[in-house]
Order: sequence, then structure tokens, then C-alpha cells
Amino acid sequence: MKVIDIRGLRYRYPDGTQALDGIDFHLDAGECVALFGANGSGKTTFLLHLNGLLEGEGDVEICGMRMSKKTIQTIRAKVGLVFQDSDEQLFMPSVLEDVAFGPLNLDVSPTDATARAETTLKQVGLPHAAIHKAPYHLSSGEKRRVAIAGVLAMEPEILVLDEPTTSLDPPGQRGLVNLLRGLPQAKILATHDVNFARALAHRAVFFERGRVVGEGSVDEIVERFAWGGTSDFNGSSRSET
Repeated sequence: MKVIDIRGLRYRYPDGTQALDGIDFHLDAGECVALFGANGSGKTTFLLHLNGLLEGEGDVEICGMRMSKKTIQTIRAKVGLVFQDSDEQLFMPSVLEDVAFGPLNLDVSPTDATARAETTLKQVGLPHAAIHKAPYHLSSGEKRRVAIAGVLAMEPEILVLDEPTTSLDPPGQRGLVNLLRGLPQAKILATHDVNFARALAHRAVFFERGRVVGEGSVDEIVERFAWGGTSDFNGSSRSET
């Protein structure tokens, strides 16, 4: 079953930049797909179309619903988007309030929203002592976990993560891999980190100048495009380009 089905997606920024030029893409239930490509290739622009933050030309169907003004709010509840910079998503005075914010906006009662927030924070492995802290007091890895918890509290069917290993040290990367492996949602990972993708993705898609120019296993795409930056999860990094 396809939870995302996109055909002929095009998007041009107001300055005239053609960011997406005819993207065809699908994601099956339970599948994890890695998006590769250079900065500026269209990956983030593509991700922002998945819950209607941007609107281009073409057909975007999420969980059987075509993206439209009538369906956009329902779709946004089904697609959990985790931004590259966790600070862009964390804005409430405390971690618990931040994670409960989304459910409250879905008209969940304050008691139930708090319970849901506590459950998801436990699920992502944040220590209970940290839930009343201000988000800016957390480490990068903890912030990433809180951002994911805020998305999970909305009970989405799809998780979309943009450069999720940014600013994470090797232990933080390993923790994120273990967390994501245990989540049942279909996932899209836009990443430059090949080993991170290898650890999670069933399939990889390569973006170039706003188009999908390759698709296959992670290793097939890495070999075909001589891609890319990796970490070995032991503190060192290298480049395969």
C-alpha cells in the first residue's frame, strides 16, 4: 500500500529558480527511503510539499488523499516533519509543554495531551528529569529526540526527517538509529550520511537539479553516483566522493 504517491511535481521559487522539475515518487507503508543529493538539489523543497508547507504543480497524494485545501489539515496530522535544525521546532518554555503543544492543537484535552507527551518522551529515551527543562538547556542529541517526540505525539503515519544526524556525535547517531528502527511508521530520510542510510533505508533515491535521476538500494546509488559523506559511528568521518 502506498502512503505517498507523487506524480509530476514541479515547483519554482518566486525568484525564478526551478527547484523541482517533474518529480515522481512513492513510499510504501512501513518502508524507509533515503534521499541523496547535493545541497540545492531539491530534497528539502520536496519534503516541504509532503505536508503542504509548499504547493507546486502536479499530483501529491498522501495516505490516499489528494493534497488540497480541504485535506491539508488532515494530511499535516499524518505527516510528521522533523527539520534539520531542531531549534526551529522547539519554542515552548519546557520540554513537556513543547511536546504537548501539537496534541493540544488537535483538540486533545490538556490531561490527555500531557499523558501523550510523557509517553512519547519516554519512547524516545529522554530522561524523566529533563522533561521540565527549557529546550535550550538540552544537548543536540536530546533536542533531536524532543523534536521527534513532538512529532510522534501527533500520532503520524509517516515520519520525514531532514538531515537528522546534523550536529550529532557518534553516540547520538547510534541512539537515533536505534530509535528510528523501533518505530513502525514509514520514513523518509534526507541525508548525506551513507552509513546512517545503510542502517535504516530499504531504498535510496538520488536528486539532481530538481529531478530524481536514480533509484535503487543504498549501495547501488552510492556506487552509481560516487556518493557521499559518511560517518563510521566511532567518531571519525570520511568522504567517498
